[in-house]
Amino acid sequence: MKLSEYATYDALALAELVAKKHISVQELSQVGKKAVDALNSKINAVVESWDGEIDPHADRDSVLYGVPFLIKDLAITMKGKRYELGSKLAQGMVMDADSTLMSLYKVAGLVTLGRTTTSEFAISTTTEARCVGPTLNPWNPAFNAGGSTGGSAAAVAAGMVPVAHATDGGGSIRVPAAVNGLFGLKPTRGRVSSGPLQDEVWSGLLAHLGVSRSVRDSAALLDAISRPGIGEPYYTAAPPQTFLSAVKKNPGALRIGLMMDPPSGDKTESVIAGKAIDMASVLESLGHQVEPLVFDSGVSWEAFVHANAQFWNVNTAAWIDSIAAATGRPVNEVYLEQATLAAYAYGKKISGIDLLGAIAVRNTVSRNLGAYFQKYDVLMTPTVPALPMRVGEYNQIQDQVDGLGWIAHVFKQAPFAALANISGSPSMSVPAGQDVATSLPIGMMFTAAYGQECLLFGLAGQLEQALPWSDQHPQVWVGKLD
Repeated sequence: MKLSEYATYDALALAELVAKKHISVQELSQVGKKAVDALNSKINAVVESWDGEIDPHADRDSVLYGVPFLIKDLAITMKGKRYELGSKLAQGMVMDADSTLMSLYKVAGLVTLGRTTTSEFAISTTTEARCVGPTLNPWNPAFNAGGSTGGSAAAVAAGMVPVAHATDGGGSIRVPAAVNGLFGLKPTRGRVSSGPLQDEVWSGLLAHLGVSRSVRDSAALLDAISRPGIGEPYYTAAPPQTFLSAVKKNPGALRIGLMMDPPSGDKTESVIAGKAIDMASVLESLGHQVEPLVFDSGVSWEAFVHANAQFWNVNTAAWIDSIAAATGRPVNEVYLEQATLAAYAYGKKISGIDLLGAIAVRNTVSRNLGAYFQKYDVLMTPTVPALPMRVGEYNQIQDQVDGLGWIAHVFKQAPFAALANISGSPSMSVPAGQDVATSLPIGMMFTAAYGQECLLFGLAGQLEQALPWSDQHPQVWVGKLD
């Protein structure tokens, strides 16, 4: 198979070729590895690659059997492979066991070819870790690829693999999906296991899934991994239908509330606001009702950011201490970036009372958001209110802020996304066009009530038909090779 042919297939189509014996798993894996090796020097999306092997216990009937895959270098462990979290503090760490999620990916028949880049300890919405260098946006390499799952998003957008693992603690699936022209869905809290070493990540804010070029690939991925691990403390019950079947199901006429400007009081850039208006017109042509709303979370923006800073920073501090203990390295500027050290210092000072205060804010925001779903089926916002910054710009303030100031900076870039992390609701970013001046993609975000991924997949399937994005390709794309 030529690389130019490989790049035209989504994951399910590649798996179908394997099932029909048009190509072997080994041959497909070799093509995927060739794609990674051919383009990674141009965008720096993959930290480490290797020759992939199918797990002997993989389900041959899986709709993902044999598909080339990449995992983010954070919050998932693969036996015998390094786990470095975008940080010098963890460099060289090799894991002795698969996490529950990794085991499920293997059973699904995914063939992992490497680890993708992440911002250090995932506390950023750009992927420019000092220890591995910046990941570049394949649509325009002068700009960042979003974060913290920028490596996976850039790799999928460039055609290295059709789908890749991603995590989302404050927008880290949806933000890079948006700026790389991909589909990305953050599942409901408790849908996917973080075990066995953790019951929750970031006090329940973080969720696992992936980024993909087609809606159905993400749906199939969620079908494969949404099952409880042994001794799971939390689990969100499965819907009566598969997520994959929901993609083709008409969601009916939906009531959609549109929040155009961020709750921070800032304004959405005109080019993105224009795409939101265009999207609203498309939704109405599909029979949905769209009306503007001003969202009230029940707390001030400053209180919302402060509560999230408690969760982010105290969890980051504990994570850093555990890695430092494992590697024997000191927590200092040699091994950690300035923003990470600021988060660490801030997190070490947070008391139990402070954390309970953040939980109280989470409760208020979650219940206020839930009230909107009594009137609306879906809330729509831009995924981010501005185009991504040029490479190097985002991190320029690292030495000017404390841990709270850094989180405020991160939330200024992605002010909409964290609402779904706080509430645990499912939320997705859908491609909505491009900025003509920069060629950068623009995404729209849709959030539904707790447990309503099927509704979102149904809406996404409609939009994929109405606004087909698969025929749009970035400047750096495997399909342009051979």
